[in-house]
Amino acid sequence: MTSRLRLYLELIRWDRPAGWLLLLWPTLSALWVASHGFPGWHLIAVFTLGTILMRSAGCCLNDVVDRDFDRHVKRTAERPVTRGAVGVREALSLAAVLALLAFGLVLTTNPTTIAWSFAALAVAVAYPYAKRFVSMPQAVLGVAFSFGIPMAFAAVQSRVPALAWLLLLGNLFWVIAYDTEYAMVDRDDDLKIGMKTSAITLGRFDVAAVLVSYLIYLSIWAAALMDIAQPAIYLIALVVALGQALWHVWLIRGRGRDACFKAFRVNHWLGFAVFAGIALSYALVGTWPPGH
Repeated sequence: MTSRLRLYLELIRWDRPAGWLLLLWPTLSALWVASHGFPGWHLIAVFTLGTILMRSAGCCLNDVVDRDFDRHVKRTAERPVTRGAVGVREALSLAAVLALLAFGLVLTTNPTTIAWSFAALAVAVAYPYAKRFVSMPQAVLGVAFSFGIPMAFAAVQSRVPALAWLLLLGNLFWVIAYDTEYAMVDRDDDLKIGMKTSAITLGRFDVAAVLVSYLIYLSIWAAALMDIAQPAIYLIALVVALGQALWHVWLIRGRGRDACFKAFRVNHWLGFAVFAGIALSYALVGTWPPGH
């Protein structure tokens, strides 16, 4: 492996798969719901690879936009662009290549999905700048990280029904929960450099807000999918997810850096629990209840 390739893999956080898993599980969940079961290997491949590619492109863009801030934050000071190991133009070129590869995958779906992909790209590009102007940039990230949901419905049904937007709304609160945990890690550094985050905006209500956000997310997804193929199996999965959420809140109660970062890093297991409940529910029945 060349030194340049190692730098590129470091830039796209290849050694930290938690980032793209947080995007992947709600997207796959939406694929299963939209398809009323197994969506087929083509769509699974498109959305899995597309998620990895777009998350990687987002890392490149984010590091370029935040390079002057990141050098003042302990956790990010040694990122390739920040330390000068990868140039700005080089990082943006890599982001463009990755985004184009993802778009190539989208082109194998349908016109509705292709059209929505431009909206998804716009939100993804806007997010790095939101941290300068929006007091809760995690909400913007929530939209960006949830856009795989309407795109999944578009790919399966050639339309985006109200259910997709309801699931996106619920998922947005999950993103707020785990990204607030992430922001709590860097709060002291962010205060010094003037970065806006939910952890700063919420102040002493940060832990309570994380708990409420988890509860809203799980409540919306529970209500939206109550008539899923096997609701009992799905509800068991939601209880497992709730248990994880409560554990995360317990971890961050003291606001320690390591504990908050741990809570963030293991969040993908919560998303997996919800997806597993959905997939297993359909696998055991295969179709929605008659008359749905």
